Amino acid sequence: MSNEVMTKEKVDMDPKYIIKLTVTLFVTCVIVAGALGLVNMVTKDKIAAINWENTQNAMKAVVADPDNTEFEATDVTDAMSAAATDAGATLDSAYAVKAGGQDAGYAIKVVASGSQGNIEMMVGVDADGVVTGVSIVKNAETSGIGSKVMENQNGVLDQFQGKSAADGTLVVGSNVDAISGATVSTKGVTTGVNAALAVAGAIG
Repeated sequence: MSNEVMTKEKVDMDPKYIIKLTVTLFVTCVIVAGALGLVNMVTKDKIAAINWENTQNAMKAVVADPDNTEFEATDVTDAMSAAATDAGATLDSAYAVKAGGQDAGYAIKVVASGSQGNIEMMVGVDADGVVTGVSIVKNAETSGIGSKVMENQNGVLDQFQGKSAADGTLVVGSNVDAISGATVSTKGVTTGVNAALAVAGAIG
């Protein structure tokens, strides 16, 4: 083996070199972590405000008289979460709906799986357990395909209005119509509606 190769191997294994490399990597990680923390601190409140605005808009979109309706956050219980899970979705939050000071049901935010990721939606359920509306809060569905469902083209979201637990489990192709080419997206919304009805039932 040449002296050059032996010298290089000796430098690579030099404890001082290893310590220097370790310190350099540590300092780099600290700087990057600090920068990410700073960005998060600066943007966290803004992102939270945007998400809350979207949630409020979605709640208003699923009630009959948004101008005269108030929403009050409801504590999420294990029974409510379990009801959503059993229906295939995740319960995010629930809000009691009051119209003219009277109890008028709930606005229930659930998350279900779509074709390209999660679909966050708000489902309005009145005091009789009947769906009053469905509004999409956030989604990643394919533009021009699944997005048709998210944008309520052909009234695909409107068809859930008037549905209730009395109709049995909602199923695409049975008591729910899908947009051609966007069946998976429609199924995702349908799962969310089933979950919301189950949560409303668990609330009582």
